[in-house]
Amino acid sequence: MKRRLFMLFGATGLSFLAAFAQNSSDATHKGGALQVHVSYTGAGAVDQSHKIYVALWDSPDFVKPSGGGSRPFAVASLSSKTGTVNFEDVEKNPVYVSMAYDPSGNWKGDTEPPIGTVLGLYSKEPGTPAPVQLESGKVTTITAKLDDSFKKDKMERQ
Repeated sequence: MKRRLFMLFGATGLSFLAAFAQNSSDATHKGGALQVHVSYTGAGAVDQSHKIYVALWDSPDFVKPSGGGSRPFAVASLSSKTGTVNFEDVEKNPVYVSMAYDPSGNWKGDTEPPIGTVLGLYSKEPGTPAPVQLESGKVTTITAKLDDSFKKDKMERQ
């Protein structure tokens, strides 16, 4: 179970590039909105240089060892230890939420996270992404916690 979480952003070549903005060109179809309240309790400093990246996925397969060929379809960043990121007009349903934080401040969220990146996901059962159901035209709010327990390519609990 822990292995799935460690593989969250594993060596599958996942990229955040081009996922920063989610735009909808179809104004007649309104998706749901998602607010993710994030709380990071780890030791790292979170600021403009050390951001937390929150990613939306359309499948829970991103935690599989192969990554399932998944890429996030939307990414937003947070520059404080607690705060909210908003995703508007999300047309995929359900969605799955992950978080990543690089304490070195070298990662800008546009490539695969480096070794040592703190990883987390919204889940009800540790290591298993929980689906978030969205309703068209409505705002769904979730709370996700991130700590220093799991880091990329580290096979032991920190």
